[in-house]
Amino acid sequence: MKQDLVPLAGGELNRAAHLRAKAEVMRGQVDALVMPIWRGHVPTDAEGALALLSVARVDAAEAQELFLGLLPSGQPVFAHDVSAFEPLVADDDATHPSPWSSASLVFAELDGLTFRDLRAVMTTLTPLEAEMAGTARGLFEWHRSHGFCAACGAKTEMSQAGWQRECPACGASHFPRTDPVVIMLVTRGNSVLLGRNENWPERMYSLLAGFVEPGEPIEAAVRREVFEEAGVRVGKVSYVTSQPWPFPASLMLGCRAEAESTEIIIDPVEIEDARWVRREELALAMAGQHPEISPARKGAIAQVLMAKWLADDWE
Repeated sequence: MKQDLVPLAGGELNRAAHLRAKAEVMRGQVDALVMPIWRGHVPTDAEGALALLSVARVDAAEAQELFLGLLPSGQPVFAHDVSAFEPLVADDDATHPSPWSSASLVFAELDGLTFRDLRAVMTTLTPLEAEMAGTARGLFEWHRSHGFCAACGAKTEMSQAGWQRECPACGASHFPRTDPVVIMLVTRGNSVLLGRNENWPERMYSLLAGFVEPGEPIEAAVRREVFEEAGVRVGKVSYVTSQPWPFPASLMLGCRAEAESTEIIIDPVEIEDARWVRREELALAMAGQHPEISPARKGAIAQVLMAKWLADDWE
């Protein structure tokens, strides 16, 4: 994986929207491939690569299936929900995982594959593999949580190979949702503003973040969220990069922001703590050597933004 590439943001998958109405025909091709997904967990093979199976190994009639698109080779690739399978070993950490779980699962029906939470493996997959896994996870989660029509309340049906839901009662069409979230590297001179949530692992600090509200531009969302959470006023804001985050349905909008004040007044409902951290301290934290601060999750856009700031690399 390229050092400067944001995990899950490969952008290499040919989504081939024009073929979604022909998904059944595409699945009939002898070279079509299927990726099984178990309750958001993704499959890897013995080498740690994303496992793609021949269509003969997965029965399309058993559960929901999505057409993801075409690989660079032109092969059609699908994602298949195998959530009905029972793991060989009932590991509570895996079957009811926290966002920080690295537990793995195996299934008798899918011999040779190991399933893990995408967040645990996203930095080891290729950009294309991570994009496919993230797309499938996000779509399946949307189908799981949006099975009824928002217009009339009737049960909806999957259409367009998993990229749409139709209401047979009122005719309304529903499409996958994506929630924009700003995440910002707020600096003042040689220091960066970090915060922590009470539910995070011990000592973990990261960048402040929050959902963009209806009718709100990105820059205003950055200023509002930083002030609401930490009481710090922000001036100049600039966009840096983005990261799809299908946990369950966010698009992280990475920004830089210049603080105009330094006093911190936290909102305890939003965050547990916030602090200014000097560049030298952040370097120690990123190296795992700071006595009080652990870095953000490996692969998360927060780490990408902090690494860019430490290296002064904004290309």
